[in-house]
Amino acid sequence: MLVLTRKRGEGVAIGPDIRVVVLGIKNGQVRLGVEAPRTIEVHRDEVCVRIQEENQLAARTPVVPLDVFQQLLPRKIA
Repeated sequence: MLVLTRKRGEGVAIGPDIRVVVLGIKNGQVRLGVEAPRTIEVHRDEVCVRIQEENQLAARTPVVPLDVFQQLLPRKIA
């Protein structure tokens, strides 16, 4: 793990496209700004963990056969 000390307004570059900037420090909390391309998802750790858990759960969900799924669709009236 890389450990850095930054002051308000200073930042850290991650590759050519991502920058993390210290916006402020108040009551023991650090406010960070993340500049990244829209194609890159940026989440808090706890949100990332939840997304991974939901994806694992979805992968274990049984597949519904197509013919059963089609029975749920409304019938076309001729």
